[in-house]
Amino acid sequence: MTDYKPIDCSVHDRLEHFAVRRTPVTVRFAQADGTERERDGQINDLYARDGAEYLRMDDGTEVRLDHLREVRRT
Repeated sequence: MTDYKPIDCSVHDRLEHFAVRRTPVTVRFAQADGTERERDGQINDLYARDGAEYLRMDDGTEVRLDHLREVRRT
């Protein structure tokens, strides 16, 4: 069992919109140790694995969706 907490559907829809349109974004997220990171790029994929949902950016960064803090256009 995972401790994943599903994100709001409207947020998921917005992420899909950015991915389909290849919109440049800045993604701010929490890492496992609690520190926050930012990545600039494009969202290449949204997918589920082991009971959690993730996004993959064009630089290969993978972020669990419930660890997202902010996603904004750049």
